[in-house]
Amino acid sequence: MPPPTDPSADYRRYVASIVLFHMAAADAVGVGATDYQAWNVLALDGPLTSGELAQRLGLSTGATTRLVDRLTASGAARRVPDPADRRRVLVESTGAVPDRLAEILATVREPIGRALGGLDAAQREGAAAYFRAAADTYRAAAGSLRRDA
Repeated sequence: MPPPTDPSADYRRYVASIVLFHMAAADAVGVGATDYQAWNVLALDGPLTSGELAQRLGLSTGATTRLVDRLTASGAARRVPDPADRRRVLVESTGAVPDRLAEILATVREPIGRALGGLDAAQREGAAAYFRAAADTYRAAAGSLRRDA
């Protein structure tokens, strides 16, 4: 019988694997880690003001301006007027991804999708509940760290 696993160690390996994979993916397509995360945030949550993007990424306004300049120059994002207040500008994802990124992400999305697809409905809902709770917890903890810094 194999020795019992340590859930805490399993979880830490899981999180480290995700972080290391995404750092390697960003490097493989020639994008910095901050640009990679900004692309992801905009694709998931955008469009956002530069201030909202700065807050989500923990960047200064100056660093965010340079970031948005890089994203627009690469075609990953564009600045658009805010339909609710035309004095404001939003940054939105164009949907364009760096060459090879879709292929790289597919190397993990497909097997993970198969693993989740093999779960029954209750197990999938449990996994989804975990993903939502973990995302909310990490987002709140990151915000707290930034406020305390």
